[in-house]
Amino acid sequence: MTYCVSDIHGNYEGYIKLLEKINLSEEDTLYVLGDVVDRGTGGIKILQDMMMHYNIIPIIGNHEYMAINCLKFLNQEITEESIAKLNEGVIQGLLEWQNVGGQATIDEFHKLNPEEKEDIIEYLEEFSSYEEVSVNGKDYILVHAGLSNFSPERPLEGYHISEMIFETPDYDRVYFQDKHLVTGHLPTRCIEGNEGQDKIYKANNHIAIDCGCACIDEGSRLGCICLDTGEEFYV
Repeated sequence: MTYCVSDIHGNYEGYIKLLEKINLSEEDTLYVLGDVVDRGTGGIKILQDMMMHYNIIPIIGNHEYMAINCLKFLNQEITEESIAKLNEGVIQGLLEWQNVGGQATIDEFHKLNPEEKEDIIEYLEEFSSYEEVSVNGKDYILVHAGLSNFSPERPLEGYHISEMIFETPDYDRVYFQDKHLVTGHLPTRCIEGNEGQDKIYKANNHIAIDCGCACIDEGSRLGCICLDTGEEFYV
């Protein structure tokens, strides 16, 4: 079976419950469509578990994109040279990341030993910007947020990573007649036509799966879809 989940945002308990709920086996594949880290306090722990599963495939989200350079800098030995590199751009990047929930990941990262820190950085650098999969004769494009500056003639490899992780798609538009676009990033409660509900949204060859796990309120939950059956799972 092929599953997709997105925007776990440090909810380690929810992540583990979801793995149990779908009964992920070695024959299955789980695609994680970005934003594993930040806001919640278990993002690093989730990454460490994902690293142990060859059949969990990570796709980068904007939070991992922001985290990589910041964690690289924070992992440097403090020397005159590293201090000299502490320019306005680095400081601004750290502040922007903290403002969107990065402090929880920084705190968790600092508790790791040097080898674990290197493993996390190397793993984040392995995240793909998108994946294409075919299941039961249907084709899917898996990406964190969407496809900015979209053109049907534009090849996926022609998009810059920033065009795939920051801007949500137009859910009223059919991007591909013969493919489904599976995305996270925007909580589905915010999609017009979804009636404010934290459930997976399907329309116009879109499947939106961010069910508001990071919102931390009564309705928020972690959503996952099985592409083979269309079955939806919630924690």
